[in-house]
Amino acid sequence: MSETSAMTRPPEPDFSAITDEELRAYREAENRFRASDAARTLLGEPDAGAAIEWRKIGLPGRDLPVRVHRPAPTGEDGAAAGTGLPLVVHVHGGGFVGTAVQCDWTNSHLAARLPALVVSVEHRLIAPDTPLAHAVDDGWDVLQHLVRHAARWGADPARVAVFGESCGALISALTALRARDDGLGLAAQVLVNPVVDVTGTMFDHPSTTEYAYSPTRALPLLRFLRQLAVPPGDDARALSPLYAEDLSGLAPALVVVPTRDAVADHGRRYAERLRTAGNPVRLSEYPGAKHAFLTLPGVEPQVEAAQAEILAFLRTALGE
Repeated sequence: MSETSAMTRPPEPDFSAITDEELRAYREAENRFRASDAARTLLGEPDAGAAIEWRKIGLPGRDLPVRVHRPAPTGEDGAAAGTGLPLVVHVHGGGFVGTAVQCDWTNSHLAARLPALVVSVEHRLIAPDTPLAHAVDDGWDVLQHLVRHAARWGADPARVAVFGESCGALISALTALRARDDGLGLAAQVLVNPVVDVTGTMFDHPSTTEYAYSPTRALPLLRFLRQLAVPPGDDARALSPLYAEDLSGLAPALVVVPTRDAVADHGRRYAERLRTAGNPVRLSEYPGAKHAFLTLPGVEPQVEAAQAEILAFLRTALGE
């Protein structure tokens, strides 16, 4: 048996008392598990119709890893499957923990079946020395780079979508706002179990009260996320799409909400605000599904339906 197949998941720490050193150790152990063969029983096997590789993008002051999914090579010469592909820029969930590898199942299926170039951002994880604003910059900078160099990547800069899950959906929603302000046209945004409020009202939504400690211990995790994400002196409203002053003129949105989720009302309220601002919005709720269900095809029965809905939405939005 290989080391990766024998790997077990580390226990969840006490987020109310965790030290910086314990956070680093937990994050490293958890991300090793998520990238292991053993995790595939939960996270799913990638689609064989997609080729997956790590690459690095040179950004101002840093080189950032991205996980690239594209239709697998075809033909006897192994030629790449298509150029001018639609581009989906994806951001994984977790915030202070997580890796693009955990989303291989979803992203490889999108790459193979749209087909599309799907680039998942391995952003700087939120930590005492890297607040949320750094991860937000990573999402935006990767999008700009890919659009600017679309031909080099085999992508069509006129057919671009952003897609995020949980804290990654927060980054994607903020990226969509920056794209509008910068004149970068997006065709779509997909926000799955999004966190869109990191202000002091983050915990006041009814769903947070109802699902604070069941089916998972969500409230301590959310409190810790906010503690790391918004250091004293930072403007939490500027990092909270729910409170953006102007939400008009944004890309059409699909907001996917699992109902047994502490942040379910984040997604519901954001979809309502987007719609009120005049944007095309589809709010799709999955009764009984839990937070992060899209990353857990091995255990979540509704994940296939959600994946099919996302695929159909993006196929329409990114069509020729």
